[in-house]
Amino acid sequence: MTDERFFNDDPVDGTASSPDLLGRETYARHAVGVLQRVRRQSDSGVLALIGSWGSGKSSVLTMVMGLLAEETDEAWSVAELNPWLYSDLESLTLALFSEIREALPKGDRWSTARTTLAGYARAISPIGKLGSLVGPFDASGPLKGIGDRIEGDTSASATKRRVEEALREAGRPVLVVMDDLDRLMPDELLLVFKLVRLVGRLPNVHYLISYDERTLLDVLRRSDLVGGEASRAREFLEKIVQVRLDLPAFRERDAGEMVERALSAVLGAHGLGFDDAQVRRFSAVYFGHLQDRLSTPRAVKRFFAQVDASLGELVQDVDVVDFVVVTFLRTMEPGLYALLSRHRGELTGAAFMPSGGDRIARWRELVRGAGVAAEHVEAVLRILGTLFPAVGRDLESFESVASEAAHARLGVGSEDYFDRYFTSAVPDDDMSEAAFDRALAQVPVSTGVEYAEFLVRLRGDTHRVTRRIRQRIDRGDTLPCADLLVLLAVEYGSYTAPAGVLGLVSAEASVRFLAPLLLGSIPEDERAVCVGRMARTPGGTALAAITLGRVIVPEGGDVAGAAGPGLDAWARDARGEIVGACRLHLAHSATGPAVSLSDRDVELLLLWQMFMPTQVRAWVREQLDAGTWGLLDLVIRLAPEDITYPDSAGALLRRADDLVGLDSALQELTTCLDAAAPDPSATGTSNPIADERRTRVLNILRNCRNSRRNGE
Repeated sequence: MTDERFFNDDPVDGTASSPDLLGRETYARHAVGVLQRVRRQSDSGVLALIGSWGSGKSSVLTMVMGLLAEETDEAWSVAELNPWLYSDLESLTLALFSEIREALPKGDRWSTARTTLAGYARAISPIGKLGSLVGPFDASGPLKGIGDRIEGDTSASATKRRVEEALREAGRPVLVVMDDLDRLMPDELLLVFKLVRLVGRLPNVHYLISYDERTLLDVLRRSDLVGGEASRAREFLEKIVQVRLDLPAFRERDAGEMVERALSAVLGAHGLGFDDAQVRRFSAVYFGHLQDRLSTPRAVKRFFAQVDASLGELVQDVDVVDFVVVTFLRTMEPGLYALLSRHRGELTGAAFMPSGGDRIARWRELVRGAGVAAEHVEAVLRILGTLFPAVGRDLESFESVASEAAHARLGVGSEDYFDRYFTSAVPDDDMSEAAFDRALAQVPVSTGVEYAEFLVRLRGDTHRVTRRIRQRIDRGDTLPCADLLVLLAVEYGSYTAPAGVLGLVSAEASVRFLAPLLLGSIPEDERAVCVGRMARTPGGTALAAITLGRVIVPEGGDVAGAAGPGLDAWARDARGEIVGACRLHLAHSATGPAVSLSDRDVELLLLWQMFMPTQVRAWVREQLDAGTWGLLDLVIRLAPEDITYPDSAGALLRRADDLVGLDSALQELTTCLDAAAPDPSATGTSNPIADERRTRVLNILRNCRNSRRNGE
């Protein structure tokens, strides 16, 4: 790690171990010069160092005290008083004089001043208060003390005169420093001002107090003395403070330099760096949205402390820019951060957005409801637009991120990586990027801890696994593509993941989308062998055939091209592997009736038809002519699973035409068609499922025959 100390909120003193990175020492020297001038012109003065919370007031005070300690010509004694520790004027007064007394040098020259200060404290404090400070004592002591006060010249006024003379003669200026007065309660604050203004006005005793002015005025307005009037609060404060020392503003340049140092420190500590695209993205979101909120040194340190503390486990598993921005929201807007988790699906596009109405207004209302201040709502919305595609689209923002880009960079806007930004590590149901890469490397040998986990994820979380593999293909990673295809084929039919993409895409469909990319990444002279390895099971044959078809037939192209003579040599060889596998896996079906054909058998028939239509039609005719299959039973099995779907009739007729010949089928089924019963849905009759399916298929065939007869 660099010398950035994110987790240390102690004041900076300008030493090598705590360097002054903002040039505050220059202002501290200015403050010391003002103190010297005030001392020459006034016996006692009150100076106020004013700045917002986190702006560096405590650091300037620390440097002022350090500079005064180095003074040789006009040496100062410094007393620090923490008013938070005292709840009443008597205790606070005793503490003040105790601190002044301790601040004075121990030599004989100052012994009189030290002694008279102790006497003044006794004179102005109740006996009980002194007793509480010194511990248990018998009853005769306090009574005797009261008598001594009455008899001798020990009144507060007399003692104060002696203190003033002693301090004046000592000639040693004392600076009493009190920090963070704005954090006191109203009554406590008035006690401090009463002490400074009245009791503590002593020769050569000066006060340097610090506070955030806006907060202090708010505290004063809550007191009975001021009564809620802002003007009275300011007038009261002006009576107390003689000299204002307004801390220089934390300029945009200062903030930018501090952020750059802090960011470099965090990245360096974790072995990271920004590429050009990340630099542009971070710069846009920082100057556009974060800069106004990181307006004090403390805010910058606090923010990057959170980044540094949280990033460790996730350093290779998130997009660092997204992580920094999400950490900003977690630090500055914790209510909103919690809201994001509850709206994961909407933000990542994994769930439907509520329809109707103004979606931007809805996002705005959600942000407000999360406790975001009114003046920050629009900026926060734009920040969300840079992270989440759904919000960016609704905002129509030029800063919005595309879904593909969010996924490619492991962004929070991707449903695959969202959860990583809301945990301290990769979730249990996820695999880290390193583990995933190791699993892919183990695929050729089918062993390894990561491979075993990968196999579980492939079956149960198919969509995410296939997207992550595709991501690596897109960025040009070297993958065992052939072995991956064989694995996908072996597992084809065993995927248990629920449908993804809003419930519209099955797990097998996700595999079918990925497989052509893998096959296209294999050298052409190795593709046919790979297809043959895939086609060792019925399910694998189906996947291999679909994959080959999508590779050799361009999207939107004529499927008939898969059966044509113009294929490349590797494609012809691969087609031969598919056809042979289809014939092999369908051989068992020739021994039983057509009603026994499985869904996979039907799929293989249709895929075989895509590559060798004449061959498969001849094979089917063999089964029909041999009496193994009945024609009507076969046509019923060719019907789509959902026979009521609008295009199911068209699909059935196309399949029958491809495998049997529609004209021939209609002719052979004349007797059945003439005897077809009316559609049960029209008559209201109730039949078993099989009978209903049979009836619907016959109705489709009859309607087709009638249309042809009528020349339609």
